[in-house]
Formats: sequence, structure tokens, C-alpha cells
Amino acid sequence: MKKEKENIIDNKELEENIAENDENLQEEVNEEETTAEPSEDAAEEEEQAEIDPLTKANEEIDKLKDQLLRTIAEFDNYKKRTLKEKTELILNGGEKTITAILPVLDDFERALSDNTDDPTAIKEGMELIFKKFMKTLESMGVKKIETDEADFDVDYHEAIAMVPGMGDDKKGKVVDCIQTGYMLNDKVIRHAKVAVGQ
Repeated sequence: MKKEKENIIDNKELEENIAENDENLQEEVNEEETTAEPSEDAAEEEEQAEIDPLTKANEEIDKLKDQLLRTIAEFDNYKKRTLKEKTELILNGGEKTITAILPVLDDFERALSDNTDDPTAIKEGMELIFKKFMKTLESMGVKKIETDEADFDVDYHEAIAMVPGMGDDKKGKVVDCIQTGYMLNDKVIRHAKVAVGQ
């Protein structure tokens, strides 16, 4: 019996010692968890998770800035190029026309340098030059506005006089052309100045 009591006491002491050791061990583990820093791998993963969106956003911003700067530079170059082309067109746009008219000018020079006194020859020469000049203008799209027996049309004619007493058949019709009108590729560049029957 005495042995059993001693065993029971020893068991109780042993259990108390184990419980104390468990408590001490648990306290040490808790202290280590609270005081110990997270492992380096965990810290790096946390940093990567926090920095990745920011780095990604900064990279995207840099990329968009680069695209914007390139687009602005391209647009500036386009504006400069088109401005230069317009300037050249304004300065040299009449080159084709002048080149086409130069042969007519040469004909005039030859006619003026000719010392003929024959009025018929002079008239024939002027008519030839006139026909050549009209043909040149027609090749560039210039057409004469026809006014003979035409109805008065404000799109093509400009009435500078009204002629009364011409009869009913001449009413609203072009009676006389004072200045010829011209069209360039179906666009009126000069209205024909006409007298209209009243």
C-alpha cells in the first residue's frame, strides 16, 4: 500500500512537472512567434506582392508616355510637312499654267518682231495666236460661257442692263454680252456680264 501511495505521489509529481514543462514550452513558443521576425522568404513574397502592382503601373505609365511623345512628334512632323507642301503649292501652283502659256507668249514676241505692214497678215497672225491661246486654256479645263440666245441664268450671268421693248420672245433672254464669262472645270470663275431683254 505504501508503495502504491508513493507511486501515486510520484505520478502526480510527474504529471505536474510535465504540465509545468508544457506551459513553459508553450510560453516560449508564443514569445518566439511574437518576437521573431517573419522568415526572409515570406518577407520577400510580401514585398513582391506590394511592389508588383506599383512597378507594373509605373512601367505602363512609361510606355504610354513614350507612345504619347512619339505620336506628338509624328503629328508635328505631319503638320510641318503639309504646311511646306501647301506653301510650295501656292508658290509653284501656277507653274503648269505658265508653262502651257509660254508658247503663246513666244508667238506674240515673233509677231511683234515681224516688220510687216500688211494688215491682213497681222490679223491672220493674231487670229492664229488667239486660237492657240484658247486651245491651251481649254486643255487646262477653261471653257467660255455661251450667251448667244441663252436664257438669263444667275448662276452663269450677271445682268448689267435691262433692255426694254425687245418683244415677248426676247423677254428674260440674253440680248448682248458685254464681257465674256469663263468656267474652270464646271466652276464659274467669272460671270458673263450681259444685257437682258425686258
